[in-house]
Amino acid sequence: MTSTSVFISGANGFLAQHIITQLISLDYNVVGSVRTLEKGKKLKELYGQRFQYEVVPIIEVEGAFDNALLKHPEVTLLMHTASPVTFTAKDLQREIIIPAVVGTQSILNSIMKVAPGIERVVFTSSYCAIASHELQRGPHFTGGEKFWNDITYEQSIKDPLSAYAGSKTFAEKAAWAFIKKQKPRFSLTSINPVFIFGPQARSEEIKETMNLSAEIVNTILRLKPDDPVPDVEGIFVDVRDVAKAHIFALDNDNARSKRLILATARFNGHTILNTIRDHFPQLRDQLPLPNQSALSLSAYAEINDRESRDILGFDHISFADSIADAVAQILQVYG
Repeated sequence: MTSTSVFISGANGFLAQHIITQLISLDYNVVGSVRTLEKGKKLKELYGQRFQYEVVPIIEVEGAFDNALLKHPEVTLLMHTASPVTFTAKDLQREIIIPAVVGTQSILNSIMKVAPGIERVVFTSSYCAIASHELQRGPHFTGGEKFWNDITYEQSIKDPLSAYAGSKTFAEKAAWAFIKKQKPRFSLTSINPVFIFGPQARSEEIKETMNLSAEIVNTILRLKPDDPVPDVEGIFVDVRDVAKAHIFALDNDNARSKRLILATARFNGHTILNTIRDHFPQLRDQLPLPNQSALSLSAYAEINDRESRDILGFDHISFADSIADAVAQILQVYG
């Protein structure tokens, strides 16, 4: 049994809870940061003895993580997953971009200043730090680990989607710039997933309003026969695979100083609908028919994630299994 302790920021997030679940199943100890005492208490009830929490109410200030890390000198590994994911923000700079960028700089500075025992940092980035949404939609672009989204700050404050892409791009660039300039004792790995689907880590997280990807599936699940299918599309990966990649990067030397892309398959609203109809025949009469022509996804950009797949070395959960697992969990709670 290992006594290794991992610190994870943003511990109440969709991805973070899957990471915590997997870490504890592997006998790691976990210290999670949360913004409120209530969130910390809830996670403690869920995860028990191997989980501790620290309240870090505002991540985008210098020294925000100092006290939390000082209280846990046993921590040797750290994951930074905390970053705003919202498309309803009014002040895009204050609510999305600044917390992502300054929060990243803050936690790296705290590690260097007060946590000499930390040897590795795994940073949750995004594929949108590699390619813009426009490039991802086109058939003539193939993204890979060496590419960067060329979004400017001015472009990033035009709308919430651009702000999210900018926040992930600027935050990851800030992390690698820190490594290059400061040459810290710890190594850095970034995880760059595409759109993350899949079930919640705990059924207790099934609510009337959930995280963005879960809401997309839930919305399609609740469609009536004559309702239009949501105009959503992208590239998919299951949340459990993204969590697995984070943990892999903690102790595998091949992952040091790498950007690891996590991508499985293209999707749109019609492929989600079609999957639900195929796996839950009892729901077919309640749902619209998918547009058969919309089920073809061949006209979109490709991803060259060969290096990442070679390093990680595990097969991905399929789109059908991911959507089916998410829907089954929702039906189990709400019927």
